[in-house]
Amino acid sequence: MKNLIITSMFILSSILGMAQENESYTLTVIIDNISNDNGKVLLSLHTADTFMKGSGIQHKESEIVAGKIKLTFQNVPLGTYAIMALHDENDNQRMDYETNGMPKESYGMSGNEMSYGPPNFEDAKFKVLDQNLDFNIRF
Repeated sequence: MKNLIITSMFILSSILGMAQENESYTLTVIIDNISNDNGKVLLSLHTADTFMKGSGIQHKESEIVAGKIKLTFQNVPLGTYAIMALHDENDNQRMDYETNGMPKESYGMSGNEMSYGPPNFEDAKFKVLDQNLDFNIRF
């Protein structure tokens, strides 16, 4: 009887463990219109709370080859997110601006909405519900 209970508990914990594994997903980002191969592309995955506040929940960077990059965010739990991307041409890990406040370096975000003024979460948001997602972000 004791063996039956232990075996049942092991099977139940295995099933629950597999169910939890399926609660995170992979986001693949491709950018294929980068103007040159200087510097790197910086990407960050944000929630509404972290968007435009400096630090996202995951950060990635990539060398540029022939004007293209492909990066993957892994283990992304269910939720609502936005991706921001920056072509950091001078490799200083931040966006550079002209004296009039306009960005010197190319940037983009999920949703590919490019309006005047700073990006906003509502234009860039997407939901991770039940599958891996692919994005093609334009600069």
